[in-house]
Amino acid sequence: MTENVDMLVIGGGIHGVGVAQAAAAAGHSVLLVEKTKLAAGTSSRSSKLIHGGLRYLEGFHFGVVRECLRERRTLLRIAGDLVRMDTFHLPVYAGGRRPPWLIGTGLSLYALLAGFAPGSGFSRLRGREIDALPGLRREGLRAVFRFQDGRTDDRLLTCAVMQSALSLGARLWQPAECLDAELTGEGAVARIRCGSSEREVLCRVLVNAAGPWVGEMEARIHPRPPETPFELIQGSHIVIRQAVVDRCYYMENPRDGRGVFMLPWGEGTLVGTTETRFQGPPDQVAPRHAEIRYLKKALRHFFPDCRKALQGPVAAFAGLRVLPSGSGHAFQRSRETRLVTDRDVDPRVISIYGGKLTAYRATAQKVLARVDSRLPRRKPLADTAVLPLTPPPEVLSSG
Repeated sequence: MTENVDMLVIGGGIHGVGVAQAAAAAGHSVLLVEKTKLAAGTSSRSSKLIHGGLRYLEGFHFGVVRECLRERRTLLRIAGDLVRMDTFHLPVYAGGRRPPWLIGTGLSLYALLAGFAPGSGFSRLRGREIDALPGLRREGLRAVFRFQDGRTDDRLLTCAVMQSALSLGARLWQPAECLDAELTGEGAVARIRCGSSEREVLCRVLVNAAGPWVGEMEARIHPRPPETPFELIQGSHIVIRQAVVDRCYYMENPRDGRGVFMLPWGEGTLVGTTETRFQGPPDQVAPRHAEIRYLKKALRHFFPDCRKALQGPVAAFAGLRVLPSGSGHAFQRSRETRLVTDRDVDPRVISIYGGKLTAYRATAQKVLARVDSRLPRRKPLADTAVLPLTPPPEVLSSG
């Protein structure tokens, strides 16, 4: 049995479903193939934030921050039941690497890059307001800043985008796996395994949105597209079953200066994240004992009264980021999404390296622009910048 589509998307994470939605909205026939279930990888293991990336300002990644803040504003408008603004508190302590004046400057730039949109302002708390922060370490506390950023359930957002793509005519095969693909003059021919059977799919464009498996998928394409050096960086989180914090905090870990989030999550507390080089099959990613200790120690440092909560059960999860190879700490690496094609003109395959949850829609638009010459002229059906996203059913069936 042979299928024929304009676009075949491999990977059911946020970027895969984002591309599927954008292509379907542009009127194209789209098939998305996911080997397990939607958001099974990094797209369900993030810090659950829709944000510009305040910490990226230190690396002068102004373009990334500006794009993400613009997309945050869009998602607040079209996905109000899935994305919401929340108030964050940023304490500054004596001996920290970033004094209050630097934090204030960074927050001012953050607001500027957000276009001074509603919710982009910030303030410095006064004495009585600081006294009202329960459990927070007071020793050495120099200042506390208050600002706003977005939060979401990353898995539900991914499923909502796929639900939107399906309503526009896209199709989803899951569980299904792309075994290999042959590039041809017309595009690509892919072999897809669905259960015990195999299907052949002819497409004009193949989109490799496999996330941490992007390199593995590229190796299955013949002739193989140009290789892009990258590293997998593991980010782990812990979930304390008890409510240690009653509001969102963004802290500077005194151990290494990295930013750590401490957030209310359900009835408990979410703490993350780490940045650790990962080697091995992405399916085997799991929180390391050292990472769990690192996050527990950070929480205990800033909230000394949490020791009893940490004696109880602590859940943990880990996801993988795709970052460009390089020396130095992952914290300093570029967060720019890389789109790599098999050729500069009339590309048949495009691979997505990296990417931010917040900017998935912008990334999808860039993918379509890069492969526009391969796709036939179609009548657009919708604009993803205004198309509402609604909470999805718990299970999306195959189609």
